[in-house]
Amino acid sequence: MDESFYKQKFQEAVDAISGREFKDAGLTLSVETILESVALKIYKPEWSSNAESPVDASGRIFFSVWVNDKAIKEEKLYYNIHALKLRNLKGYKISSRSFAEEFRTQFEKHRKNWENVDIQYGPLTLMQGWLTLNPDHIKNDIRSLADQFSRISPVIDQVLSNYQLKP
Repeated sequence: MDESFYKQKFQEAVDAISGREFKDAGLTLSVETILESVALKIYKPEWSSNAESPVDASGRIFFSVWVNDKAIKEEKLYYNIHALKLRNLKGYKISSRSFAEEFRTQFEKHRKNWENVDIQYGPLTLMQGWLTLNPDHIKNDIRSLADQFSRISPVIDQVLSNYQLKP
């Protein structure tokens, strides 16, 4: 994998994304190399067990778009939403399975907008899908996926609110 090429394309996509709607929604975007993959992560600090370091927090929810050697061979650009160790989120009492079920029920209304998506995973992967990898269109594909996620991110907030502890 030409890591520098993909990092550049991912960063160009982030730079082209309308910052205002993401900022207004409280979403943060980050391009990084993780597990031999170049990835875009989109998250809210409050969706993590450590708002000071949400990307590395043990408990967190985030959307990811990534490419690695396997994806390139398969000609796929992967995306998913992860919900890791939700019991570690402060101010919530969450069963990962219940959270995943509630999210997937709400996600069904939006499913038609997500290409090649599947929700038949354990509670850590709320949904996952892929687009055909075309290096000439990757910037636009990443932007499109990010925009789609920004439109469904309120679903995560809504489902989380069901598990918020009362003061």
